[in-house]
Amino acid sequence: MTDLEIARTIKMQPIADVAKKLGIDPDDLELYGKYKAKLPLKYIDRNKFGKLVLVSAISPTPAGEGKTTVSIGLSQGLNRIGKKSVVVLREPSLGPVFGIKGGATGGGYSQVLPMEDINLHFTGDFAAIEKAHNLLAALIDNNIQSKTRSLGLDPRTISWKRVMDMNDRSLRTIVAGLGGTTHGIPRETGFDITAASEVMAILCLSKNLEDLKERLGKIFIGFTFDKKPIFAKDLKAQGAMAALLKDAIKPNLVQTIEGTPAIIHGGPFANIAQGTNTVIATQTAMSLTDFTVTEAGFGFDLGAEKFLDIKCRSAKLSPNAAVLVATVRALKYHGGMSLKDIKTPNVDALAKGIVNLEKHVENIRLFSLNPVVAINRFVTDSQEELDFILNFCKSKNIPATVADVWAKGGEGAETLAKLVVEATKDCCPNFAPLYPLTDTVEQKIETISKKIYGAEAVDYTAKAKNDLKKIENLGLGGLAICMAKTQKSLSDNPDLLGRPKDFVITVREIEIASGAGFLVPITGEIMRMPGLPEEPSSERIDIDNDGNISGLF
Repeated sequence: MTDLEIARTIKMQPIADVAKKLGIDPDDLELYGKYKAKLPLKYIDRNKFGKLVLVSAISPTPAGEGKTTVSIGLSQGLNRIGKKSVVVLREPSLGPVFGIKGGATGGGYSQVLPMEDINLHFTGDFAAIEKAHNLLAALIDNNIQSKTRSLGLDPRTISWKRVMDMNDRSLRTIVAGLGGTTHGIPRETGFDITAASEVMAILCLSKNLEDLKERLGKIFIGFTFDKKPIFAKDLKAQGAMAALLKDAIKPNLVQTIEGTPAIIHGGPFANIAQGTNTVIATQTAMSLTDFTVTEAGFGFDLGAEKFLDIKCRSAKLSPNAAVLVATVRALKYHGGMSLKDIKTPNVDALAKGIVNLEKHVENIRLFSLNPVVAINRFVTDSQEELDFILNFCKSKNIPATVADVWAKGGEGAETLAKLVVEATKDCCPNFAPLYPLTDTVEQKIETISKKIYGAEAVDYTAKAKNDLKKIENLGLGGLAICMAKTQKSLSDNPDLLGRPKDFVITVREIEIASGAGFLVPITGEIMRMPGLPEEPSSERIDIDNDGNISGLF
């Protein structure tokens, strides 16, 4: 059966019953139908925090390696061995759903439900973020047009674009304000995808509404003609933006196929943003359970590094273990096999590609975390290939097991769950971010590039060098770093697979996300507005006269 067909065989529990498993009063739920609800922030209690388990992955193939599926399966497995656990995930973006990756609700018997709702509009959080972001864009253009209240913004310096939750390369660069004097001042601008919005990043890092509003006010917009910096608070935008996010700030409660509570909230990508769910969602889960399982997008070099250096630093969180998801097919891909051939058994290619796994394990240990390798099993994997990875991990003293979560759900993750529990027992008193915020921007970028990616050096374009000067003049050099980089390689070149060496990271430009509290160095050909593939997933999605959706995966 397909993931969607499997999901439809499950009789879901009323969300009030799921909430009771966490000790949540049904009267505190804000219901979105029978199976979805928003939670109030009052359940966060740092004095009750349980263990935090981070799930990351090796460098993935374009279709991904199943981090979400393993995260869900692990949480179900922990509950099966008597540990109270919740999985905390990001919300899917419509761009990938209709693009190349499909949905983001797990797969097989390790899914979160209701699958169709979560993958499509869910509880409207993305729409609220989009509206708040675009409100600021409208206020900016309105101020430029104003004759009496203009701040003197120089349109050439405005960095704030608009956003929409769709892959649409045609909107990357546009000209707005055409049509005459009553339609605005013509200027060049563009669109990013909603997941890349600074408003999304701010929502995911905010502690409460007060913190949200303060961060929104710190959004950098551009300069006046006399070089004065302008922020969102100068347009008095933060109050109205926060009002639009009054419901979006509350985490969403759903369930897994096995009835395990799941909290899904926020959805930044990891290749162009910080790639982790909200601080509020994570802290809510940690307050209500013994083990919180959470994922960070793409490979450890992207989402996990940002989870640790940005989110954990900001929210004062300390993870207790790190699960690294690996697949036979991805390691063969890194060993030189083509995507069309990676289902064919090939231990030689596996042996060449396993250096990618080795590097990610080294990166986990850079943060003084205990790694556990979860081999996400596919039906095309041979036993010889699985044994090769297990034996490699054993030789490196890395706890590892096969996770058969797609086919068996929580049952297929019980051994993994036991390894994770063991890993959390003595971890992680020495955890610390990779770099101090007091380092220069160049030092912080170089630390990530050399230690995490394995780069030999970092190069900057003329545009990036000018951005560095601007950041220094604005006094924002003490912010964290959120690298925008391809997920397909440890380098900034998607064609350099395995464990590349002797390469140079090229920073093309650096965007300022002062409200979120980080800078975004953009490397290689990475785009903050993706495009659709030649054969988009949307071509397979349909709905019948009874409202049944097909083609989602």
